[in-house]
Parts: sequence; structure tokens; C-alpha cells
Amino acid sequence: MEKNRPEATETASTPILELAGARATIRLNRPKHLNRLQADDLAALMGLFERIEADPDIRVLVLTGTGRAFSAGYDLGSIAERAGGAAEEQTAGSAFEIVVDRLEDLALPTICRLNGGVYGGSTDLALACDFRIGIDTCEMFMPAARLGLHYYKSGIKRYVSRLGADNARKLFLTAEKIDAAEMLRIGYLTTMIPAAALDAEVDRLASVLSGNAPVAMRGMKRAINEFAHGRLDEAAADRRARDSMRGAEIREGILAFSEKRPPKF
Repeated sequence: MEKNRPEATETASTPILELAGARATIRLNRPKHLNRLQADDLAALMGLFERIEADPDIRVLVLTGTGRAFSAGYDLGSIAERAGGAAEEQTAGSAFEIVVDRLEDLALPTICRLNGGVYGGSTDLALACDFRIGIDTCEMFMPAARLGLHYYKSGIKRYVSRLGADNARKLFLTAEKIDAAEMLRIGYLTTMIPAAALDAEVDRLASVLSGNAPVAMRGMKRAINEFAHGRLDEAAADRRARDSMRGAEIREGILAFSEKRPPKF
């Protein structure tokens, strides 16, 4: 795969992939509409996820937005067009759910770089990442109750498993906006940082993650997600743990530790 790093653009487009060493960055790119997601964005994201996961040279994914917001969520106009069709599957909602679930299940570690506000369905998109680093002026709200929308079940489950039932109730049932400090308090943000320090902190964490053992991380991430959703495959987790004890990664890790050098995985 050719490695490249496209420059930021003010022209709206489907998400842009930027590659630099072991790091891939997906940037939502509809800044004039606060990176509101459309159907073609969902298809593009699925394709990028497949491409990234298939490349063994990529060790970490960063998801971010262009401009002053991370994302305003899914296009409400598209939802409205599909509402009211009793015999019609709600294809917009199901497509969005599939994309978010796929992001959560990616084998490599993921960081959401919250460059600004995050709203609606994109709160779940960010929550599906392993880490969320946000600026201290960001904010979020989940307006489903104001819109008359019963949110999809895997999104509610993710809120409950990651933030707890009480915080999920507050965010879903009140539809009230919360600020960055509250986002940090309830565990939505992993780290809150001044805007000027955002890139440095994202770079630091991405460097840490890309330097760790990819196979071990992949297996542990899978087990963590399965534990969180109450569906641990115990036999598979035990098998991965046993395999790690005789794998190349642990040999290199122990050797590097004894030689007082960074491991080379």
C-alpha cells in the first residue's frame, strides 16, 4: 500500500485517509456542516476500516474531524426521509450501527481525536474508539429523546458498558448538553487537554500504542470488549494467552527488557 498524507481541504468529501509510518488517520471532512455524516460517508468508512486492518504495517488508527467540530452525527434529513415507512427497514440507522460496531471491533487500537464538539450518533462513533482525547472546550449531547428516536441497541449497550447505567440514563433521557469537564468525569473522555496540546498528546499515545506488541494487544482488546458486552469466549481467550507464552512477541519482549532497549515487534 502506498503511504501518503493528504493535506487538509475545505472541500467537503467522504472521510480522508492519511498514513504516516505505523499510524493511520481517518479525518471526517464536511467542515461546513460540522462533519455531519451521510450515507456515502458510512460506505467510505467501512472500506477504510477494511483497508487499514488488512495492512500489517499499520499499528494504530486515529479518528478525527476537519474544522471546529468532530462531528454533528448522522444527517437528520436522511433519517427523516426514511421515517414513517412501516414496511421499510430503517436502513440509515442500521448502516450507521454496523459502521460503529465495526469500528469497535477493529483489531488494532483506536484513538478518537476530539477536536471539537461531538453530537448525536457521532457520540457513539467516538465511544467505539479505545481512547478519546478531547480539547477542554469540547461538548457533547445525545438528542434521541428530543427527536422521538429510540436509539439502536448496540449503541445503548456501549453507553451502559463504558459509562455506566446512570450516566447513560442522564445522557439519553435528558438529551442535555455536557461540557468537557463532565465528559472527563463520567469517563467519556480518556484525557482532556488544551487545544494547543491536542496533537502532542495524540502523537504521544499513538507512539506508545504503535510500539507495543500487536498480536498481544489485538487479543486483549478482543477480550476486553467481550467482557464489557457480557459475551466472553473463554476458550478463545485461554488459547490466545497460551499461544502468547510461546510466541515471537514474548521472546522479543523479554530479550528487549533484559537488554534495556525498546522492543521491536
